[in-house]
Amino acid sequence: MRFYLFFILFCCSLLGQVNYPKDYFRSPLDIPIQLSGNFGELRPNHFHAGFDLKTLQKEGLPVYAVADGYVSRIKISTFGNGKTIYITHANGFTSVYGHLQRAADSIENFIKKTHYEEQSFEIEMFLKPGQMVVMKGQVIALSGNSGASEGPHLHFEFRDNVTENIINPMLFGFDKFLKDTKKPIIFNVYAYPLEDETLVNQSKRPLLLNLILQKDGTYLADKVIANGKIGFGINAFDYDDVSYNKNGVYKVQTYYNGKPNFGYQFDTYSFDEMRYINAFIDYTRYKQTQQRVQKLFMKNPFNLSIIKTDATNGVVTVVPNLTSIFRVEVSDFYGNLTSVTIPIGYEVLPTIIQKEPISKYFVKAKNESNFSKDNISVFFPAETFYEDFNLNFEVINDTLFLHNDTVPAHSNFSIEIDDHKFPESQRGKLFIASINGKKMGYNYTSRKENVFTTKVKILGKYALVLDTIPPKISIAKPIEGKWLSELKSIQFTISDGQSGIKSYNGYLNGKWILFEYDNKTKKIIHNFSDGIVAEGANELKINVMDIMGNSTIFETHFFRSQKK
Repeated sequence: MRFYLFFILFCCSLLGQVNYPKDYFRSPLDIPIQLSGNFGELRPNHFHAGFDLKTLQKEGLPVYAVADGYVSRIKISTFGNGKTIYITHANGFTSVYGHLQRAADSIENFIKKTHYEEQSFEIEMFLKPGQMVVMKGQVIALSGNSGASEGPHLHFEFRDNVTENIINPMLFGFDKFLKDTKKPIIFNVYAYPLEDETLVNQSKRPLLLNLILQKDGTYLADKVIANGKIGFGINAFDYDDVSYNKNGVYKVQTYYNGKPNFGYQFDTYSFDEMRYINAFIDYTRYKQTQQRVQKLFMKNPFNLSIIKTDATNGVVTVVPNLTSIFRVEVSDFYGNLTSVTIPIGYEVLPTIIQKEPISKYFVKAKNESNFSKDNISVFFPAETFYEDFNLNFEVINDTLFLHNDTVPAHSNFSIEIDDHKFPESQRGKLFIASINGKKMGYNYTSRKENVFTTKVKILGKYALVLDTIPPKISIAKPIEGKWLSELKSIQFTISDGQSGIKSYNGYLNGKWILFEYDNKTKKIIHNFSDGIVAEGANELKINVMDIMGNSTIFETHFFRSQKK
């Protein structure tokens, strides 16, 4: 009965799919499309929201509006997608263009004007219909490497205007811009014992299965001998004929004794679902090995809309006197398919590989928990975590050792430190820092008298840190008293080793000037084309402040002639 209900729901979901327009949108680039990242690809703390399009390993390629519409939003950010333009179209969808070098023509003039009006590099503007209309094929920007980009490329995505859900560009006919005759590759298959007494091939830990290629192109895994509840996971990638790099897989479907029991397909999902990737993958293995194994089961169900499952949630119960078959099918958008068959049998054998050592404390995911020692306490609200786990909790020399980042948290938990070490005069410069080796990370910290509180999402090492050190401002070559007539811009490096930079402002002859900040290089750059620089002598002042209010001022003067 469960299978038929699952089948009916699955068919209804197919019938209810949106008919996306296939020929409405053009490519945002005028070069052959090559992907450096596809929709749904597994990324740190999120699924990838669109396509990453290669730009010949350089910046400055023209970026085109994919259809008629109007610029509805512009966001200039130090992180994330960097310089980003959003175009809303009349057919109910919005196209997004990220990591841009700069916008084009009137759009760039509008952005530059807003920078100076708000006296800020980071800005966000929401425009009304008709305010900035663009036509299909119009150049709206130049491709770049801004924000959190790891190399020159264009991030491109589609969103639903009503729900703001992100949508796979393939559904809009972008499959015609690529050629793909290659099957996905399943590199590894893992078997997971899901109960304390369950063994998988005499192991109480997840076990890698050997795969053998069959004559028909399918794979056969080693037979799994188990007792009780087990699950499976895969490490898989997809390739196309033109991009030559690993991409995420589009669709996975599993079958238990011929009946579908767990699957997912990357068509559309919401931004609110992004963090569920940490439940979707074997997070512990990822943190230990950087290998993202996609789990084909949910030990505790979570609300990720792409997953379709029966009542078992992909969990297989191995019972005596029954030999079973588990099959995994992985396919791409073009229908190329790779499958693995896993035979399963029941037997209770001696344990060879024991479970991980059990810690002193235990956290139940569905319950709230509170742990305290010395002057530090930690509070986990109910459902902070996806699964129950054994917690390492210790306080040594005013430092909190809170397990490690191998167990993912879905939502914030609180850390509270009662301080009696620092004098009142210094408490305004204290914050709770994440400690990772010699690196420390700032966490927003509130204070009530001598009690400091922060909310975080990552287990690890934490301590109360004093920051009285101001940021640093440096320049590669001194410009004091020099003529800079041949330069198009001036740049400085700014950095802060503790709480981090909160703000920076530059002034030329007393007027605020725009410095664009590149977080990857820690450089701020002012272009003389902004028209603020004066003929002859110029006085420059830069003020950089960190999050705890420590500031540094740099002053110099230089000469420049605009005459040719």
